[in-house]
Amino acid sequence: MWSLVFLCAQKVVSDHASTCRSLEFIPKELYPVLFKASFLGRKTLVLQDLVKRWPFPVLNLQKLLQSCKHCDCLPMKEKVSKLCVQAVILGVLAYLHQALEGEDRKRQLRVLNMVGLQDNNPEQGPETMSLWSQTVTLSKACVDMSRRYGEGANPSSKRRKGAHSTLAPGCPVYVEVHMDFFVNSASSTILREALQVNSSCPLRLRCRDFRAEELSIRSTLSLLELLSPTSVRQVDLRFNNLGLPGLNVLLPYLTKFTSLLSLKLPYNNVDVRRLSVEMEAGLQNFSTQIARLQSLKELNLGSSRLSGRLRQLLGGLQKPLESLELAFCYLLPSDLTFLCQSFHASSLKKLDLSGNNLCEPLLHPFQLLLKEASANLLHLDIMECKLMDSHLGALLPMLGRCTRLRYLGVFCNPISTRGLKTLLQSTLPLSELRLVIYPYPVDCYSESLPWPTSSSSFLDSSFDPQKLLRVHAELQQLLVQAQRTNVTWSTDMYQHKTLDYLSL
Repeated sequence: MWSLVFLCAQKVVSDHASTCRSLEFIPKELYPVLFKASFLGRKTLVLQDLVKRWPFPVLNLQKLLQSCKHCDCLPMKEKVSKLCVQAVILGVLAYLHQALEGEDRKRQLRVLNMVGLQDNNPEQGPETMSLWSQTVTLSKACVDMSRRYGEGANPSSKRRKGAHSTLAPGCPVYVEVHMDFFVNSASSTILREALQVNSSCPLRLRCRDFRAEELSIRSTLSLLELLSPTSVRQVDLRFNNLGLPGLNVLLPYLTKFTSLLSLKLPYNNVDVRRLSVEMEAGLQNFSTQIARLQSLKELNLGSSRLSGRLRQLLGGLQKPLESLELAFCYLLPSDLTFLCQSFHASSLKKLDLSGNNLCEPLLHPFQLLLKEASANLLHLDIMECKLMDSHLGALLPMLGRCTRLRYLGVFCNPISTRGLKTLLQSTLPLSELRLVIYPYPVDCYSESLPWPTSSSSFLDSSFDPQKLLRVHAELQQLLVQAQRTNVTWSTDMYQHKTLDYLSL
């Protein structure tokens, strides 16, 4: 539903020329609804003018675009327009240019908050702005601003006489951009240049979540050293092939981030199964460094071979983790036994054990872990865990205790149509459950499907699409009959966004 105020705002922003002429006469209380109407309607020129005249100290995009009394739609869940994001950035730059040239010193804007605006969905199209592009765009803008207005910059001959065109130390004219960084080898140089001039530039970048992919140790360190110690909440270093020695070099630099809640280190070529004496010392050092991260609540060690070493890795933590991702970590029964006996179990809100063989002998300790985690668990991922109907049946009593569960991932497990129906019926009492990612049932595959099956067999073997459609229809009918149409059951693990711990 849209309010009369929002409908009027849409009308106002429909014509750029008239809107531009009237902005100085519009009460500042109407700027937020005009901004929202412009953003949703992709009125980029109006957006730019609104930002250039923004009458408040903070412009928070996520807050401005959320559901409100004037408009109950949720545009932040949709793909955000690249042109609109660019218009906001251009508006901030125009505001700074005017203020620094002495043309307008009445405005109050000090913070542009863009955190949470973009995700890393691989399906993003040309009309959206990826987090990588956002990082590069703002880095280039910061460098350009510094060259033009930074300390020691040459005044332009086109500037008005008497205007203070050089940004002196302590000058109050600046805008701080709160954002998330996504950097790789192609963008690390420009981001580094931007961070090096950050403190003296009128456009200042402040990182909340830092993600680096396929980056060398040297490049990663040079960027981490330039980030603010108090603003970083997450560090995500993936596909960097750092190994245990490389991670031991990086971890000491993370202790300066006093607000670090989340550390993600997947796909970093860590294998602790056959260690030399020297590598044993390296593993102990890694455990010691992890334990020094006093605020840590989320840890992702996905695709590391950690067989039998979880007690050593996590035993030194002084505070319990609330999110633990151990996908494809070759876990042993002793690892799950440690987890279910540790203080982490009862605090877990998110648990990802995908890719680990949770059949015997891991099934029993996994049952115990679910029992201990049931009070707080919101997100459970057990994809590609070789679970068949009989294993699933053994887990259902423990799943039934997870009364707060919102997400369940069981994709790529050899479960039959009958097993899926049993799972659906058993999870109906879970009132907060909203998304289940289920596998193609084994009876929808051709007779050539090898048995016992494997994850690769699921991906490589052909299935009957008509059978799959019938199964999906049957599951939907069961949900309708149970009046649980608020739960989505899907085989598409990419279309539906899973829960992020920091958003819970």
